[in-house]
Amino acid sequence: MTEEAPSVWPAPAKINLFLHVRRRRQDGYHEIQTLFQLLDWGDEISIRTTSHPQIRLKQHSYAIPADEDIAVKAARLLQSESACGLGADIEIEKRIPLGSGMGGGSSNAATVLLVLDRLWNCGLGVAALARLGASLGADVPVFICGNSAMASGIGEQLEPVSLGKRHYVLVFPDFLISTREIFSDPELTRNSNPISLTEALSGSGRNDCEAVVRKRFPELDRMFGSLRKWGRPQMTGTGSGIFIPMLDEKSAKSAAREMKSLYNVRAVGGVDRSPLHIKLGSGGQ
Repeated sequence: MTEEAPSVWPAPAKINLFLHVRRRRQDGYHEIQTLFQLLDWGDEISIRTTSHPQIRLKQHSYAIPADEDIAVKAARLLQSESACGLGADIEIEKRIPLGSGMGGGSSNAATVLLVLDRLWNCGLGVAALARLGASLGADVPVFICGNSAMASGIGEQLEPVSLGKRHYVLVFPDFLISTREIFSDPELTRNSNPISLTEALSGSGRNDCEAVVRKRFPELDRMFGSLRKWGRPQMTGTGSGIFIPMLDEKSAKSAAREMKSLYNVRAVGGVDRSPLHIKLGSGGQ
């Protein structure tokens, strides 16, 4: 084959509008209920197909060895499952901070699976790729399916939802939080009841991990107090990232400007459909 020029693809971030921990299973995983909102902002991934079977991660600025990077694992998994003899060079422009709870690694894996399924002509499709993605991480399927969604199970059972255009300010503290440590904490609530989408949208839900994280990280707890000046700060997933819902785009940008001297922030939009799926649907390269 003739090796093509790299194509550039979005790997959008997500936030959890609520996160209820239902129970701990015998295999150690936790069953949850959550509402995923996809964002119009995230990482960007350049992918170039190659005639040799190597999967190479080019120039990346974050401290994860290439062989351990979930994007590389995703490409190799697809290669194995499809018996594809082609390879790829992958370059990730990392914007979503590691450990922020905004799904950066999972979204990277999803983008690689969806794009290489097309570029390698594997033909697996979304349903099969979502099953593959679930073996890499519980958040991967929502990015593969490409819609904001209510999720149950360990996060892989998805019901697409229409939330409309929303606006947020994201706040990124300069430290990481381990998902494993939070879910291992004996003080974590593990018996929350499920709620309906209507209840979730009215603000009935909460993030069960937030109390544990704020107790473990007093500096994050202090940030929550100071951020109330601009709205209702909330934690996403089990990460250190915080989001504050805003009335509209103008309010989000104005608040982000005010916060900028104090915190690492960004004004973003919440979307129903993944920017990656929009680009894939248009046939864009």
